[in-house]
Amino acid sequence: MNYMDGVALLKEAGVDVSEQERFENDFTTAMEKQLGQIIREKYDTDFYVLDKFPMAVRPFYTKACPKDPKFSNSYDFFMRGEEIMSGAQRIHDIKELEASMIAKGLNPHQEGFEDYLNAFRQGCPPHAGGGLGLNRIVMFFLGLPNVRLTSLFPRDPQRLRP
Repeated sequence: MNYMDGVALLKEAGVDVSEQERFENDFTTAMEKQLGQIIREKYDTDFYVLDKFPMAVRPFYTKACPKDPKFSNSYDFFMRGEEIMSGAQRIHDIKELEASMIAKGLNPHQEGFEDYLNAFRQGCPPHAGGGLGLNRIVMFFLGLPNVRLTSLFPRDPQRLRP
């Protein structure tokens, strides 16, 4: 279902989605979990995909929807109301990529972006990508209370060494 359908389901359930309707914020974790419960009850599944997120809540390299540029060609895959994968069609044109960076408040000439952008100056075919959180999937599948329990040597800001 698309993002706005998810917003509508939450609104029907009495959730304040005014920021999401104005495209100011993405869903909170609590909203994602509640949407997961709604979808579980309505469609009898633990899995769902939301697509066409607002451009305002997606990274600069995400391609806009050609039918409505307020929205993106991106998706999140959920299991039991928690995101396990995020992906999108990526911008492959250098001029569009630089314009998107500027629109997001980034400076394409800032140090650190040069190598990334140079790859696109050489030419890049249309492409997409996604990131799958295997540790999160294991956590949800096993019903564990924390993702750290799925890793032999979990890392976080308080634990950088085993």
